[in-house]
Amino acid sequence: MSKLPDFEGFAMFAKVAEEGSFAGAATAMGVSVATVSRAVTRLEERLGGRLFNRTSRRLALTDYGHMLAERAAKIYADAEEAEDFARETSSRPRGLVKLAAPLSFGARWVAPLLPDFFRIYPDISVDLHLTDVHADLIGEGFDAALRIAILEDSSLAARLIAPVRRFVVASPAYLSRYGRPRHPQDLDAHQCLTYVNRTRRDVWRFTRSSGEECTVTPGGALRVTSVEALLPMLVAGLGIAELPEFVATQYFPDERLEPILTDWRLPEGGLYFVTPTARARPAKVSALADFFISRLAEAQWSAETLMGWKPSGS
Repeated sequence: MSKLPDFEGFAMFAKVAEEGSFAGAATAMGVSVATVSRAVTRLEERLGGRLFNRTSRRLALTDYGHMLAERAAKIYADAEEAEDFARETSSRPRGLVKLAAPLSFGARWVAPLLPDFFRIYPDISVDLHLTDVHADLIGEGFDAALRIAILEDSSLAARLIAPVRRFVVASPAYLSRYGRPRHPQDLDAHQCLTYVNRTRRDVWRFTRSSGEECTVTPGGALRVTSVEALLPMLVAGLGIAELPEFVATQYFPDERLEPILTDWRLPEGGLYFVTPTARARPAKVSALADFFISRLAEAQWSAETLMGWKPSGS
């Protein structure tokens, strides 16, 4: 007996089990009923057990067949996936990619890169959805997402592109008028503007190198669902806010905003390229992933890159 598994027999058995008939399986696979019947019979002889109980009117899996059906279906699915992957990767990346990205980050850092992407990959089109709500990649049919988060365990495949810190910031005018907080608890006496679309909303968690921890529930006159909506209030000197690094650092060089409580750290997240699965990723998605990873990995928004500055609490 050949040591090579009877892949054809398993595939045809799986299709018969799925369709509930030899004729249905033959039609689905584009072969004759006799071909399917011979393959299943050959597999039964090889395995030493009956897979189906057959009568002139009815076809049903045996207990033994039930035990093998799920594994046979997986063999069939894996083979189809491998062929699809081979076809995709052997051709020029092409087709539509449905991509989700955070609203502010997408507008500031993703959209400006798209002209270069389309010059390199003219056969790919991108359906870009900018939203601060985490898209359900599988349920909403997304091919991929750029996601900024403290990524929790999930069934999604994620590749870290760059770290993303958060800063508590205020304008010099605000600090001159209301004083500079020296400890996170001092924030209780200040106008803290909040972004309410975060997973853990309305709570700022601080730590510093000594191991001390402090949790603050901010309160202020404005709560928003977009980081961009905080900026006019902040620049006008009317509050303090927690901002992601890719937004905050754009206001540091000209001192419209400045970081405060720099000997404390907020939880550090990261920028990730996320896909529903890492297996058999289409060429168009791989091209998009490689492009954004190469362009965003250096984190041009970081405080180190822009100012050569690093918070003392890090």
